[in-house]
This record gives sequence, C-alpha cells and structure tokens, in this order.
Amino acid sequence: MDNILNSIINPYYVQVLTLLGIYIIAALGLNLITGVTGQLSFGHAAFFSIGAYISAIISLNLALPFIFSLIIGGMTAALIAILLGFPTLRLTGDYLGIATLGFGEIVRVIFTNMKITGGATGLAGIPRETSILIVYFIVIVTVWGMHRIQDSRFGRALVAIREDEIAAESMGINSLWYKIQAFAVGSFCAGVAGALYAHLLQYLNPSDFGFSRSFEFLTFVVLGGLGSIPGTILGTTILTLAPEFLRIVADYRMLIYGALMVLMMIFRPNGLLGGVSLRKTFFSGKKK
Repeated sequence: MDNILNSIINPYYVQVLTLLGIYIIAALGLNLITGVTGQLSFGHAAFFSIGAYISAIISLNLALPFIFSLIIGGMTAALIAILLGFPTLRLTGDYLGIATLGFGEIVRVIFTNMKITGGATGLAGIPRETSILIVYFIVIVTVWGMHRIQDSRFGRALVAIREDEIAAESMGINSLWYKIQAFAVGSFCAGVAGALYAHLLQYLNPSDFGFSRSFEFLTFVVLGGLGSIPGTILGTTILTLAPEFLRIVADYRMLIYGALMVLMMIFRPNGLLGGVSLRKTFFSGKKK
C-alpha cells in the first residue's frame, strides 16, 4: 500500500503526512495531561525520546518484531512517568513545569552520554518499519481511546481536578492517583509516537529531544484548544504543515508564528477549537 501511495503522491509528502500522524499521537497524550487534567508539563519530549530509544535499541539488539518494540517503548515511558509522577505531581503550576523541564534535560543528557544510544553522534541503522497506514491506524485508536477516557467517569474526575483540585478532593477524588494515571497514559502515547518516529527516520540524536521539542508539543495543544481532541488535531496539523507552506518566506516564519499567536490570544484565547469535543460535535444528536 505504501508503494502505491508513493507512486501516486510525492514520497516527500507521504513522509510529512506520516510525521504529522506521529505528532498527533504525541500531542493527544499531552492534551490529556495538560488540557484535560490541567498539569503543566514541559517534559513531553523526554517520554517521546524514551519510547524512541528503547524501541530502537530493542530492534537493533534483540531483533524483536516491530509491534513488541512499539509496545515496550510506550510501556517504558509510562512506567517512568509513574515513578516521576509520585514526587512531582504533588506540585502545581509553575513548579510542576520546572520539575518536568528539569527531567527532560536529565533524560537528554543521559542519552547524550550513553554508549548504547550512540552518544552525541546519535544512533543510526534503525530498521524502517513505520508506514503511513500503521501511523494513522494508531491515530484512530488514540482518538477513540481519548474520547472514551474524556467521556468516562475517570475523565470527568480529571476535569474536576483541573477546575478545582481542593473541591474535587472534598468529593472523594484521590487527585494524586488520578493525575498519575493520566500522566502515565499521556506518556504512553508519547512513547509509542517516539517509537514510530525512530522507525521512520532510522536515526536518533539527543539534540532532537530538547526543550524546543516539548515546547512544540505544548504549542500544538494550546493553539488547537486545551482539552479539545479536534482542537489538538487541528493545532498539530497547522503547525506541522505551516513550515512547508511558508518555505518561500522561511526567513520570516517565526515572525508570522508570533503574529498568529498574538492574534489568537486576542480573538481566541481558548484556542482555535477550545471547548469543542467529539461527543458534542458528532454524538450529542444521537442521544436525544
């Protein structure tokens, strides 16, 4: 199927669309953490890199099937998120953001200095297993999963924590445990997206997973609308494809981004699709 697509569409565009799908998976994970639960995280790129490196190392050294390396990459990111969540998710606001930012830098420095990850020169020779069909199948599963979570009792508890954590706890919600679960699920998505990324580009370098990558994921979610699944997809699509459309004015690209963000904060402070949910958009009529 990929060969057919490459014969119809320019392979470069197929590559861009595949990367878009990978970023959507990672951004939906961050939307659950930041948009739905209200936990400011600047360390999403760290979980993205953990999934990428673990999956790549497993493929290169153990020769396991791609699906196993994909799942193990995601589960490793989720496990580390749980271990990190117990001490850090007691923090709120800026303090949590600083803690996750520090964690992201620690992970990047570790990967830069480990022999098995290729150090600063990077890890090459990763087998190409990711295809556009696999990526968009996982995108559909992720969107369905996120919709089910947000429409469940668990999702409503997360929203209650975001709106007023003290009031939520007074209603019997164990906020720390709920936040850790959301953190683990969002990090699992980042890990899976990272594994897909590794097996698409076939090369990993620690410099690709710094603060700027975390900020990029956060921008996807904020532009689209915090807590909105359609908004996250729209924000990711706009900011991933924008560099392709703005190639002819590449020198002024950041200036245009800044102007767009200012206009959005004036006219749409909640994001382009803030407050829009899949259930309200597509399923509310069926329940009448």
